[in-house]
Amino acid sequence: MAAKALSFDVGDYVVYPKHGVGRVIELQKQEIAGMQLELYVLRFEKERMTLRVPTNKAESVGMRKLSSDKTLREALDTLKGKPKVKRTMWSRRAQEYEAKINSGDLVSIAEVVRDLFRADDQPEQSYSERQIFEAAASRLARELAAMEEVEEPKALDKILDILRAAAAIYNKEKTAA
Repeated sequence: MAAKALSFDVGDYVVYPKHGVGRVIELQKQEIAGMQLELYVLRFEKERMTLRVPTNKAESVGMRKLSSDKTLREALDTLKGKPKVKRTMWSRRAQEYEAKINSGDLVSIAEVVRDLFRADDQPEQSYSERQIFEAAASRLARELAAMEEVEEPKALDKILDILRAAAAIYNKEKTAA
């Protein structure tokens, strides 16, 4: 077996693209189908889920360490940007948003949060828009919380504050035009 490019220790926070931020709670050796496998055991508290990932597959499934500070800053700056409103069918946009969320890329997730955010004075979201917004915001908040060592609600408040401030700026531009 080749040397592992990625190595995570017990207690490390990791990002699994389809599920978000989890914690390595154990390294296990198991025999499956006659083969000895070394597994990372990940715990996702919010979903109350445990996942076992073969150590040699961690990189190919996109498992990674928490984002760098630079990537986090880039994601938070993305939230301050002007929302991009696409005029395509909702079903197609929803697929694109889901793909961005499941990519595990923090900046892509921030784009979804920015584009789907609605300030109090803006039109109401549809149920499915709200569901996707909440999934993306939660995913972003969990990684922010793990990086800044705060609780998830506090991280979510920080994200919403940034979004509200940006919305105020862009709504002023609209009314002035």
